[in-house]
Amino acid sequence: MDRKQLAHDSIMRFRKTDTMLRRYLDRKVSNTGVFPTQHRLLMELDRNPSCSQVDLAEKFDVSAAAIAVSLKKLEKGGYITRLADENDNRINQVSITAKGKEVIHKSILIFQETDRCFFEGFTDEEVEQFFHFMEKAYKNMAEQNSRLDAEERK
Repeated sequence: MDRKQLAHDSIMRFRKTDTMLRRYLDRKVSNTGVFPTQHRLLMELDRNPSCSQVDLAEKFDVSAAAIAVSLKKLEKGGYITRLADENDNRINQVSITAKGKEVIHKSILIFQETDRCFFEGFTDEEVEQFFHFMEKAYKNMAEQNSRLDAEERK
């Protein structure tokens, strides 16, 4: 197979694998009681408890209003609590409840299982190579997107 065809087939396989991985994770995470989008938000709040709604919006590339809706749903479900900042009522301090912590614990186990399944049959060296290949591809695409951003600003 020539390089052009192999490159095309590799990208197609990557996209199919990504779709399968997302579908698998969404199905596993749905058993935790929160929707996948809310789940990602809850996990980020656990990793970065001092982040603001604006920070979360930038991280997930959505509006601050969309984050506010998701936080409201998480609060209504009993996964988080929100308290207005003493110095600025526009800022909410978000805390994860015991129920939210349980979802996070279950999720960590799901991710560990997923990692094991994904790399089953890989040697340690192959896992490391895979990481380096993906890192290189990511940098290539980040560079291309930066170029497109610059062109669009002209």
